Amino acid sequence: MAILSKILSMFSGTDKPAAAAQTVEPQEHAGCMIYAEPMREGSQLRLAGRIEKEVNGQVLVRTFVRADMFTSMEDALDCTFRKARQIIDQNGAGLFSDGAASRSA
Repeated sequence: MAILSKILSMFSGTDKPAAAAQTVEPQEHAGCMIYAEPMREGSQLRLAGRIEKEVNGQVLVRTFVRADMFTSMEDALDCTFRKARQIIDQNGAGLFSDGAASRSA
């Protein structure tokens, strides 16, 4: 059964983040750590990542997935880091002000 599910997942487009196969160093921006985690969908990569910030000893996480699709990992990573910086700059302190441990940005 495991073999069948692997074969089906290859064709269904449901995947884990593509960055798992390629280790990418996080980037720091405005006191936050940005992790690019593009998601493979068929032959393309969807822009996705997470932003983390330590607040009062607790790491708060904001994940994001956008509609943008790319054919190259390099383009997907560049745009993911750019989008994360934009999210941080536009939301400022409000991005983590609710204190929730994890949520979508």
